[in-house]
Amino acid sequence: MKSKEPASRPKPLALLGKRILLGVTGSIAAYKAVGLLRTLTTEGADVTVAMTQSATRFVTPLTFEVLSKQPVAIDLFAGGQEMPHLSLPERADAVLVAPATANILAKSAAGLADDLLSAMLLNTRCPLIFAPAMDGDMWDHPAVQANVEALRKRGAVVLEPEVGPLASGAVAKGRLPKETVILAALKEQLGRKLDWTGQRVLLSAGPTQEAIDPVRFISNRSSGKMGFALAEAARDRGAEVVLVSGPTALPAPPAVTVVPVETAKEMQAELLRRLPWSTVVIMAAAVADFRPKRPATDKVKKLQHDPHELELERTDDILTRLAERRTTQFLVGFAAETGPIVAQAREKLRRKGADLIVGNNVAAEGSGFGSDTNAAVLVGRQGIIADLAVMPKRQLADRILDAVLSLKEPAPGQKLGRR
Repeated sequence: MKSKEPASRPKPLALLGKRILLGVTGSIAAYKAVGLLRTLTTEGADVTVAMTQSATRFVTPLTFEVLSKQPVAIDLFAGGQEMPHLSLPERADAVLVAPATANILAKSAAGLADDLLSAMLLNTRCPLIFAPAMDGDMWDHPAVQANVEALRKRGAVVLEPEVGPLASGAVAKGRLPKETVILAALKEQLGRKLDWTGQRVLLSAGPTQEAIDPVRFISNRSSGKMGFALAEAARDRGAEVVLVSGPTALPAPPAVTVVPVETAKEMQAELLRRLPWSTVVIMAAAVADFRPKRPATDKVKKLQHDPHELELERTDDILTRLAERRTTQFLVGFAAETGPIVAQAREKLRRKGADLIVGNNVAAEGSGFGSDTNAAVLVGRQGIIADLAVMPKRQLADRILDAVLSLKEPAPGQKLGRR
């Protein structure tokens, strides 16, 4: 008697139960979105399609409606009281725009909302992925590249188009990315950790400005980029975030409460006031160490003032004050140095009473103030947690958050907070 072959197990559906909002825009590549929709549904996703009016000139809405078994959203005003520009992105686990034209990239970057899809993108808080398709000269245009950079800085994923034959007949970079590339990006974003859900993060960023007179001030070279990257990373991982920021040229991160301040005294007051609310405090700001003792009320004239007569006094140490007043909050400080980083980070950890110090050499290449990259050594009470090479500040922000979570989980019998 022959033994029966074991039945092969069905392949697990990678997107089972995931709600995807698929935006289709007016590109010749719109027909490829039909195959993409079929693949998404085959892998178990519940897909709703939103089309621009231009997209309906290339593929009929009925095609998407039959394959998705859902009504296709086109008209901003067709939803009655449901308001689909709010309800559809709020219910989605991810929003995927494929193909994404130069037009939709520009509208999303500028915050325009003159049709249903662009209005939806303004209300998107879940992972957002753009799969561009356009002529090569359009993709290379400085305006398009600026829009792509702006969207990426806000946390959206903008894929690189493929090189190949285009509708114009040219062979250039502008084809819709391969379906496998789009699916890989979607799955990666859907697998994004929300391991900071329930945490309340109080962050400081940027420099402070200490007035000499109404025109001049003492400050430093901090751009605020590291603190803003941490705010965005914590937000994207599920945390509530309050960002107390000195003067910077950076746009406020969406879904983050930003409290603008100028002086060290103002920053300290705002941080101490919000300390009881927080579970984690991260002091990424570069606070001025000194301020003029007696700021002038009128502009100091060059011919009437001896430059050697500017009398300074120390500003209060905000990190130390936070450590003194905290209860159970986990406290992270930064040490921007130009000397031996590890030794100075260890000393700062001991002296200031923090749980973790992020040390970085601001004189090193790719690690200074204003750069988009950074390198750091993470020093905790147990010693060196990580020695991290130069990487984008957003990536470093996630590594810092990973370290905080690993240290924030106490061993049996251990208590966090004041020591």
